[in-house]
Amino acid sequence: MLKKLISFCLVVSPFFTFAQKQTVFTHADTLRGSITPERAWWDLTYYHLNVKPNAKDSTLTGSTVVNYKVLKPNQVIQIDLQEPLKIDKVVQDGQTLTYKRDGNAFFITLIKKQEKGKSESIEVFYSGKPRLAKRPPWDGGVQWVPDGNGNTIISTSCQGLGSSVWWPCKDHMYDEPDSMMVSITVPKGLTDVSNGKLRSVVENNDETHTFNWAVINPINNYGVNMNVANYVSWSETFKGEKGDLPLSFYVLPQNLEKAKIQFKQANQMLKAFEHWFGPYPFYEDGYKLVEVPYLGMEHQSSVTYGNGYKMGYLGRDLSKTGWGLKWDFIIIHESGHEWFANNITYKDAADMWVHEGFTNYSENLYTEYYFGKEAGADYVIGTRAIIANDIPIIGPYGVNESGSRDMYYKGGNLLHTIRQVVNDDEKWRQILRGLNKTFYHQTVETAQIEGYISKHAGRNLSKVFDQYLRDTKIPVLEYAFKDNSVQYRWSNVVSGFDMPVKIKLGDSKEQFVYPTGEWKTLKTKGEKTLVVDRNFYVESKSI
Repeated sequence: MLKKLISFCLVVSPFFTFAQKQTVFTHADTLRGSITPERAWWDLTYYHLNVKPNAKDSTLTGSTVVNYKVLKPNQVIQIDLQEPLKIDKVVQDGQTLTYKRDGNAFFITLIKKQEKGKSESIEVFYSGKPRLAKRPPWDGGVQWVPDGNGNTIISTSCQGLGSSVWWPCKDHMYDEPDSMMVSITVPKGLTDVSNGKLRSVVENNDETHTFNWAVINPINNYGVNMNVANYVSWSETFKGEKGDLPLSFYVLPQNLEKAKIQFKQANQMLKAFEHWFGPYPFYEDGYKLVEVPYLGMEHQSSVTYGNGYKMGYLGRDLSKTGWGLKWDFIIIHESGHEWFANNITYKDAADMWVHEGFTNYSENLYTEYYFGKEAGADYVIGTRAIIANDIPIIGPYGVNESGSRDMYYKGGNLLHTIRQVVNDDEKWRQILRGLNKTFYHQTVETAQIEGYISKHAGRNLSKVFDQYLRDTKIPVLEYAFKDNSVQYRWSNVVSGFDMPVKIKLGDSKEQFVYPTGEWKTLKTKGEKTLVVDRNFYVESKSI
């Protein structure tokens, strides 16, 4: 579905985005990452993905029905499918269509006249051996993993890489279908778990059966998944803000007992995140947690899990404070993406921080919800040691390229810092909930998120976002005591940076000061020490 974009004015200097990244982009990058003319003229409304994986030779055969609405007349449509997979045939209204391949993009010539406002459909048949996932989920594709009992576990993961690595689709994040059907045919004795709710299981005459999963909400392409294994499962119900939310859990038989203990955190997660972010965004599709042979990922309503039933990140606390070992990182982080990634989805990969920064911050909020405000602060501040400040968080647009991996921990600390500027915890919570309500099931640009936060914070935060998202410098509060006063200013900042910050002079109470790039003076009572509140991601320097 072509999402309605809410406009906020934000001027972004190209310097911030590109100054420190010298990547050379190709024609293929543009075909993948831009809204080409062959994409722009049609609005995606529905997919029916029908796939039969064959573990014997690691191949896929299947088809995708693509329903769309014509926005303006055009006779060429772009469908994406990555090598070495190939399209075998494309059909519209019973007519076989011709197409040209340009790398991973197929340009299909339509015979039927495409008229504005009309709803149309094509079916794309394909086959081949898909790219093998090398280091999933970061270097994704399809996994074929023996389970030791004569079966093969089949899993997909494709964030960034794109879902066209395993099925033909409109592989750009700006446009999502309103709904979808995922039909996966597997040998009897095995189960497929995909997105949405299981509508039916059809028994076939060739010792296979087909699992039909119905998704009735918009879904981003990389959130679609296929998970095939000899699963055992159980179900529960979460009493949430919108009523009863069905929960389903799928694990390998040998892990059933420990999974029933570890997966109790799913209920705890939902309680905490509904408090902070508002109702779980996909009540109609349910929530599933599915064991896979890789670390895990945020597949919509079908969150995948491979953290070894350990607390923390594979048993480690990324913050090194101890708080990260109080919960299972994959259950909490990947589920947090249901709000930020699957509900609010970036339009361009350059804005991936909207997914990862907010979801990293959700780890802090989960910790706070169960262990207190100082524990949450300890956690997010502890992750600062991981921040590289190598390149800007926001990447170049139109080429399917994200920025620095600092989008996680620096993104989380940016949001924690803005919370301090807002200085009203309930107001901040309502901003987070308001984001999920205002941009419900939409694809967005960074400007929209920044504009919303500034508007509801009651302060123009554009320079704060520029500083942390489009530059690599950390602000430094310079100060100097003189007689009964202290002088202070921001340095190491972008032009116009004017973020307020909370300080403590000697033994006096904390107070806000409002530095700019120019020196300001504050009268003191003879204090000779200045400490910046640790919750602000800044540095200080006495000169």
